[in-house]
Amino acid sequence: MHLSWPGGPLRGTAQLPASKSEANRALILQALAGGGTLGNLSDANDTQLMMRLLAAVPNTAELSAEDAGTVMRFLTAYLTVTDWRGRLTGTARMQERPIAVLVDALRQAGATIRYLNKEGYPPLEIAGFQAAKGAATPTELAVRGDISSQYISALLMVGPRLPGGLRLTLTGHIGSRPYINMTVALMQRFGADYAAEGDVLTVRPGAYRPTDYTVESDWSAASYWYSFVALAPAGSEITLPGLRRESLQGDQAIAAMMTQFGVETTFLPEAVHLRQVPLIPQTETPTLDFTDCPDLAQTVAVVAAALGRPVDMTGLESLRIKETDRIAALQTELAKFGGDLRDLSEGRFRAESKGFAVQGQTVATYHDHRMAMAFAPLALRGGLTIEAPTVVRKSYPQFWNVLAKSGFAVSEAG
Repeated sequence: MHLSWPGGPLRGTAQLPASKSEANRALILQALAGGGTLGNLSDANDTQLMMRLLAAVPNTAELSAEDAGTVMRFLTAYLTVTDWRGRLTGTARMQERPIAVLVDALRQAGATIRYLNKEGYPPLEIAGFQAAKGAATPTELAVRGDISSQYISALLMVGPRLPGGLRLTLTGHIGSRPYINMTVALMQRFGADYAAEGDVLTVRPGAYRPTDYTVESDWSAASYWYSFVALAPAGSEITLPGLRRESLQGDQAIAAMMTQFGVETTFLPEAVHLRQVPLIPQTETPTLDFTDCPDLAQTVAVVAAALGRPVDMTGLESLRIKETDRIAALQTELAKFGGDLRDLSEGRFRAESKGFAVQGQTVATYHDHRMAMAFAPLALRGGLTIEAPTVVRKSYPQFWNVLAKSGFAVSEAG
């Protein structure tokens, strides 16, 4: 996809997809509750895929989660406690993404799950569930807190279906805590009885109740518009509908982070307004922690390098096992422009640049939607080409159309 900007300030309103993080949790809870109406479900592939697979469960013995991490992990737990029997698989990349932590926990709860290829990785054969009948005490599980929060969310959501409920102890450092908080908040909306004492999370047994819920717009998608405003000519501003001040999404952290890069956020009723403001001179390199919001890392790394405002980044450990190795991908693609994501050791990276310039480069996307959208704002500094642009279907299918409506010159390569 060729992108360029004709000049002048960026202004207007940009439509966002609904949050797939909220939607995929709500879809699992709706299925467990046996009803309720969900509003503002996204056309993102991950959400549509979850809907299709949940609808297909009663009539098929093989399901593919494709490249969707939440779909693979949430369905593994859901299919187990609903005593579905069959194969759950995914793309070649999905079969390289670990799932042993979740499978081990479900086995302890009573699941029979076998690996069909490499130990610890999909595809899986789910072959029955025999929890202790009439248990008076909750199933006791311990899970590391520094692994994907999707494992933890998957276990929590099926907790009420276990005969005695679930007592889940999180050990060590806990990453992506806002995603766990989102899961719990949605569970409670659907009637779950939940309590937390420190890092011990208890879900009492019982049935979810059918509930109507409207999904918020996606703050992860909003992060790219923060980059657009930061990199656009002076006087740029944009309105993003469907976002809430009181959000369940941890990626709302982008609003505070982007003050470093000259973007001011004003919350409106059911929307936010972004405005470019003058940059404050840097006297030292700031440090931003992405432990709770790893999906923002690519956005921030690119804008920091493009503006020549170095930033130290921590909490990037989970980026190695996403749709691609996002750290390696960022390092390779930033280098094409004169940027870098430099490893400072001990979990710290510095996004920086020396002579950053956009001069018609081509950006590889590595089957990763966030690579495409994180680099797209560079079009405000010069023309560029994004390879495999259809990757955005995973979370923001209308991304290129929205850019065209916002004034970008967008054309597919021949």
